[in-house]
Amino acid sequence: MSDNNVVAPALSELLTHHSEKWRGFTADVLPLPVMEMDFPIAQPIKDVLLEMVSHSDLGYLGSVPELGDGFEQFCMKRWGWEIDKSQIRIAADVGVGVVEVLRVFTQPGDRILINSPVYQNFYNWINEVRLEKVDVSFINTGSESDDVNPWTLDLDEVEKAYASGIKVHLLCSPHNPLGRIYSREELTRFAEMAKKYNVIIISDEIHSPLIYKPYEFIPFLALNQSAREVGITVTSASKGWNIAGLKSAIVISQNDAINEKLKLMPPAVHFRSSILGAFASAAAFRDGGVWLDSVIEQLDQNRKMVRDLLSAKLPSVKTHLPQSSYVSWLDLSALNLGENPAQTLIERGKVAFNPGHFYAPQTSQYVRLNFATSPAIITEAIDRIVKSL
Repeated sequence: MSDNNVVAPALSELLTHHSEKWRGFTADVLPLPVMEMDFPIAQPIKDVLLEMVSHSDLGYLGSVPELGDGFEQFCMKRWGWEIDKSQIRIAADVGVGVVEVLRVFTQPGDRILINSPVYQNFYNWINEVRLEKVDVSFINTGSESDDVNPWTLDLDEVEKAYASGIKVHLLCSPHNPLGRIYSREELTRFAEMAKKYNVIIISDEIHSPLIYKPYEFIPFLALNQSAREVGITVTSASKGWNIAGLKSAIVISQNDAINEKLKLMPPAVHFRSSILGAFASAAAFRDGGVWLDSVIEQLDQNRKMVRDLLSAKLPSVKTHLPQSSYVSWLDLSALNLGENPAQTLIERGKVAFNPGHFYAPQTSQYVRLNFATSPAIITEAIDRIVKSL
């Protein structure tokens, strides 16, 4: 295998891995919940890690201009986004970055907007800083077209939330678990509303490297001047290059006033990150493009495989092709698997997915399937659902 042809190893090898995905269940359960990929890491990342370990270069994290340089190159190449590198900060992971930004811009009791169903840790971050959650949920239109994501937002309802006095809108862009990319028109409306109602938009863009053709991802801060006046991006190489365990993320602003405010974050936000993670991330952004493109090609085949297998074996299960990342969002309502279908599937079929109630109470009949693995494991997972019925 090379970075031009990235292939997931056999299940027997994956079972030797030490991550939560492979240790969170008994060995007889096929795990497809945790958002990590089963693919070998990119060679440039492996090279920098091996070099640092072989030289015992494992001290405290200091200055890492290489990370800003690599991210700058990646942004320009992928999105034509020219950034001010001086406004890039390091954090241990996206969750830490979001929480520390919220500590700067909010006080306990302030109100924050989310759009459910959404990544489950959004709720944990909000609770950690003791904010009041406001939710304008996505609506499922029922469209089954491969070209259109069926989940939509009522932007007039979003504006009502802005006008009600929220302090922050926390975006998941691209969206997890819906695999949805916000349109330019939606992002522009958010920026205009945020400026009008004095709202800060924090855009979690951790899934942004993983975009399928022909869709276009627009970094929020690359949108326009209004977005830069109200926006902060938190992102990482961890999802795009499968290095979550290395613990490194970045916080980005592109506005002098916001940059000054972010200087209030404790210095420890930087130093709690990992030296291995920071330099691995720099290598990913700078030299990991070949690997990334190969993985996206494989994931593109996998997302279609999930759709096709479900159509053939479980036609009553509703899903859609994600526009980004590597999870399928499955509506299992028609299978009558009880209040918690995910738990039923573990018990009956020995296959694990994330339960839909993690993301919103109203999506308890959904599960999230991670398809960043081999075709053989995907096929086995669908077969285990069938056997559960």
